[in-house]
Amino acid sequence: MTQQIHRTASEAETIALGEQLARDLPARGVVLLIGNLGAGKTTLAKGIVHGLGAAPTDEVSSPTFTLIHEFGNGRVYHIDLYRLDELRELATLGLDEIFDRDALVLIEWGERFPRILPAERTEIRIRATGDDEREIEVTRLFEQTK
Repeated sequence: MTQQIHRTASEAETIALGEQLARDLPARGVVLLIGNLGAGKTTLAKGIVHGLGAAPTDEVSSPTFTLIHEFGNGRVYHIDLYRLDELRELATLGLDEIFDRDALVLIEWGERFPRILPAERTEIRIRATGDDEREIEVTRLFEQTK
């Protein structure tokens, strides 16, 4: 497990951090974006998606109602599970298939459904520390080998 803590003081800095983080994320994997409503999960996702060259920041929005957005011809998926309450509701999304693709999968509110998450993933916790200030903690979890 590795961990880093970053601080940003504006929306632009949070997007820029996302672009920077994108360089260190695997081309294939799962990233949980964890934080309260309005913490900046989608803002950080804008930077990550743009940093990966999958879409301009103005094309990235919260998938709260559509649940899944796809960028860069399937290279990046942005998923929002906020509106789902039960595990059975996830079955219709085909997350297992998405996890098996050669893609980076960004998931907002995924921590609500720990049973579906791969053991090897990156967790990014975002916490508002002021009006525009954020503390962003990046933790990479790796499956333990026996």
